[in-house]
Amino acid sequence: MDLKSGYPFWAIRNGLMQAFPRLERDLHCEVVVIGGGITGALIGERLGRHGHEVVVVEQRDIGWGSTAASTALLQYEIDTPMSELARRFGLEAALQAYRACAEAVGELGELAGQVRNVDFQRAGSLYYASRRRDLGPLIDEFELRQRHGLAVHWLDAAGVRERFGFTAPGAILSDVAARIDPYRMTYRLLRRLQRAGGRVHDRTRIDSIQVHPRSVLLRTSDGVSVRCRQVVVAAGYASQHWLTQKVASNRSSYAYVTDPLPRDMLGPLASTLVWETARPYLYLRSTADQRLLVGGDDDAVDIPARRDARVDRKARGLAGKVAALFPHLQAPPAFAWAGTFAETDDGLPFFGPHPQWGPRVHFAMAYGGNGITYSMTGAAIVQAAIERRKHPLAALYAFQRRERGRGG
Repeated sequence: MDLKSGYPFWAIRNGLMQAFPRLERDLHCEVVVIGGGITGALIGERLGRHGHEVVVVEQRDIGWGSTAASTALLQYEIDTPMSELARRFGLEAALQAYRACAEAVGELGELAGQVRNVDFQRAGSLYYASRRRDLGPLIDEFELRQRHGLAVHWLDAAGVRERFGFTAPGAILSDVAARIDPYRMTYRLLRRLQRAGGRVHDRTRIDSIQVHPRSVLLRTSDGVSVRCRQVVVAAGYASQHWLTQKVASNRSSYAYVTDPLPRDMLGPLASTLVWETARPYLYLRSTADQRLLVGGDDDAVDIPARRDARVDRKARGLAGKVAALFPHLQAPPAFAWAGTFAETDDGLPFFGPHPQWGPRVHFAMAYGGNGITYSMTGAAIVQAAIERRKHPLAALYAFQRRERGRGG
């Protein structure tokens, strides 16, 4: 599956950080993680750290799929507003999801501090009303979050202008957000897994999964067999290949990064992620070397050649939106790219077994704008399932989740 176009910044900045061997011999192990992106790395490292025998396999080079194209905004704010989640699943479930993402940002910071040198930086998050008609719902969203203890502040139009220098009817300013280099984080997590005794193999494609009463048999495209007790399918948007049920829709998202900018030109953008209520939404964040990373203008294109052809035009369109917001900011694209992403209809991820495969095959589908924070939480959900323990979010993130008023 061709997942990206153009020149993803993380791969250009870091290059191929480390080579991992292909899997060339049959083996037995406890857990196989299929997928060597950020989701597979977070899950594999956590399982290895807690004493499980783990083998990670990736069909490309490590981190070369959607992870290389990720813009890595770490937010507790889900693409689906808390108020809408509350209507669909109940207030307690909505609070659980938002609070879990907030906790995940902190946990990612702790883990980044342990592996080091992954450009993790705490930030604020400004969620602004794109149009005046969005103001009422955004105020309701702010009041709901504030009422339930989330760290938020309200800025009216004058406050947005004074603190951020652009015009918007109002905005929610949150304290809990961060940024990271997802490509570097993936490599460093998997290197840590290796040092702890785990195995990592790239350029190794799994062609078949056969579930048996006490084990799972995997076969690679090279005819190598892997027998294990549990499998975690963390292959990003390609994970849907293993399911007959359609659980998400693939989309293309576009992004560009500027050359390094003077810190005084970035101003508050140096320490704040900015995004909007419009859908698809524009978003901005800075990098460790003071570049501005801009993304958005998602579309339903899922044909690589068509996506490839749109990258330059989409980048120019995004740059035009930034210029309209911040006329003083000289922020033309230096590198532009696009990536395939998936989204669920409720904005929540899927973690856990699917009825099609039974309890030994776990899926980790961290879909949506919160992919990395979802993956941090999902790693704990998968670990609990493998260890036959309950996790408080397992039911909400399961394939069998039920909306309020629709049977559960």
